[in-house]
Amino acid sequence: MIATMRLSILLLTLLLPGCSAISALGQASQPLEIYELQTPAVQQAASRRNIELVVEEPSASGALAIERVMIRPAPFQAQYLPGVRWADTAPVMLQTLMVRSLTETGALGSVGRRPVGTAGDYAILSELTDFQAELADQRGGAVIRVRLILRIVRERDARVVATRTFSVTEGAASTDTDAIVAAFDLATSRLLSDAVSWIIPRVR
Repeated sequence: MIATMRLSILLLTLLLPGCSAISALGQASQPLEIYELQTPAVQQAASRRNIELVVEEPSASGALAIERVMIRPAPFQAQYLPGVRWADTAPVMLQTLMVRSLTETGALGSVGRRPVGTAGDYAILSELTDFQAELADQRGGAVIRVRLILRIVRERDARVVATRTFSVTEGAASTDTDAIVAAFDLATSRLLSDAVSWIIPRVR
């Protein structure tokens, strides 16, 4: 009887860590909530020119080039909001939104991720250096920071036509996911609106 009880206790002790591991594995496999940003409203062009513009995917550091929503509790520390992710990596999402925004102006003959033929007329090269929420101080909210370095390159001679850095901050009232994502959407919309207004006259 005593031997049977000892065996039962031993089996229970061995099984408990396994149960914890299985529980953790189940939690890890739970699907993340997916968020995507909206294309900003852009001003329609009065006329169209037959210019082909290629928007390359922005380069970014490994911490930004993923699908997770980054939040910085301290300047040199990167964490990610639990349970949520973007629909694409941040660089791909910015590329998609820029292609849509430039297309919706109606100012250019073609806007895409790659040229229709062997080469386009101009290319947009960019680097995404900031795309994160930063915790505010005692107020308990967060600040969204988006920063994008843009270069317009003329394809026929690889000449850099223009370069500009766009940087936008937007406050989030709280660190709730919905508040942070809404602030990301506002910040990205402002940045893209400014970028489109700057790009169009330089490629026409």
